[in-house]
Parts: sequence; C-alpha cells; structure tokens
Amino acid sequence: MYRGRTMTLSLPPFTKAVKWLVIVNAGVLLLKALLDWLTPVFADYASYELALVPELVVRGHLWQLFTYSFLHAGISHLFFNMLWLWWFGAQLEMDWGAKKFMEFYSFCVVGAALVTVAVSYTGVAGVRTSSQTVGASGGIFGILMAFAMLYGEQEIWLFPIPFSVKAKYFVAGVGFFTLIGAIMAAGPRRGDSVAYVAHLGGLLFGFLYVKFLPRRGLGRSASEQYFSMRNAFYRWKRRRAAKKFEVYMRQHDQEVHFDEHGNYIPPEDDSRKGNGGSKSGWVN
Repeated sequence: MYRGRTMTLSLPPFTKAVKWLVIVNAGVLLLKALLDWLTPVFADYASYELALVPELVVRGHLWQLFTYSFLHAGISHLFFNMLWLWWFGAQLEMDWGAKKFMEFYSFCVVGAALVTVAVSYTGVAGVRTSSQTVGASGGIFGILMAFAMLYGEQEIWLFPIPFSVKAKYFVAGVGFFTLIGAIMAAGPRRGDSVAYVAHLGGLLFGFLYVKFLPRRGLGRSASEQYFSMRNAFYRWKRRRAAKKFEVYMRQHDQEVHFDEHGNYIPPEDDSRKGNGGSKSGWVN
C-alpha cells in the first residue's frame, strides 16, 4: 500500500478492469443514443427495464440491482463518473488485482441499489418506489470510501484548483455534502433528480467491504469455505465407511481396525505377509 504519498500531476494508468468498465459504460451510452434516434419507443422500454426501479425489483426484476450502473443520464454524467473511477479506482486495482477490484465494485453497486430500494419504501430523501435510478455512482462512491480508508494520508490535487488535501478529508467532504443533499431532497421537489441515497449507499458498502470482509475477497473466501466443507464431508464419509466395515468384518469373525481418520491400521504381523511392513493407510 502506498500510504502518505502525495499524488503527482501525472495521470494514473488505465488498469484492466477500469479500462473495460469505461469502455462498457461509454458503449452503453452510445447504444442508447442510437436507439433514441432509431426507435425511441424501444429505447424507453429498454431504459425502464435496465434502470433501477424499486417497485420492479421487489417484483422480481433483480437484474436491475446491477444493470442500472451502466446507464447514464448524459455525457457529463458519464464523464465525471468515469473520471473518478479512473483517478481513484486504478490505485485500488493495482493493489488488489482486477478480480478483487471487480468484486468490490459490484458489491458497492448492488449495495447502493439495495439501500435505494429500502429507502424508497420509507418515502424520504425524495426517493419513490417508481423512481428510476441510473449511473455508476454507487460503485464510484464505494471506491472513494475505500480510497480514504486505505490511503487516507495521501494528498490529492483538487484539479483545476492548485490546492491539495488529504484523501480522508476530501472523501469526508464529499460524504458531508452528499448527506446534506439527501436531507434537502426530502423537501418537496428539491434534489430528487440526484441519487443521493445511492451515493450514501455506495459509501456505506465501501466501508463495510474494507472494514469487515475478508482481505482476500468474498469470492476466494467463499471458495475456501466450500472446499473446507467438502473435505470435511469426505472425511466424515470415510470414517463412517470404516466403522461400517469394522462391524461387517466382526460379523464374519475377523478383526480390522481403523484410526480416528478412517485410515486402515495393518496388523502387527503384516510384515510377514509380503507387503514389507508398510504402515500406509487408505488413500483418498
């Protein structure tokens, strides 16, 4: 980790996952523009099905929890989201790797969507169950939170202002103004065009991922748990089979023995039976 280092004016590299996220998001915006020109009715239908609409999500349109992040309201909306993705996400991907970075990004996107759906049924912050939410901001704000937690002492330039500030203070300011925006959005017709709740949800799930989830990532941790449970099951089957075989052999007036792991224990005089006195047990 590169803590406490001041960012230079040089631009970060276009890492693999960041690059593909930018390409896909830009491609979706271009496709939407073409559909708006060729078939406006179908374009509206596709946008409605892919955007995050809480009342549709609870009816089973679960894909919206992720697909909304690839839709944007316009070029400026896309530009600033992808700019922040590049500036802050590239550092995380270089340290985590593309796989864990995409897992984290998806976790924040879905988490922000779940928060939005939950809040929409409370009627606060200007979010209604029929509201359409689009944009990658849930994932972007999760990246900001992770950056602040991991590189909080690193200074960043507030381009184009010739002024630098520590990352933790910058993200704290972003979170504060987002919270103020959400509070103001609770008033009638004020701020309901901005998905403040999704932004706050992204910050929350970014914090949860970095603070509480396994350092190796959810996918690898789940894989390790699966194989651990599978191996424990196989060991139990082997011990059970060994005990059943012992009972079977006793019923036929023969004695065989197995250890606590289900491995066969040869008789003491096994060396006279031509196997060289091998103590090896069963191999699974």
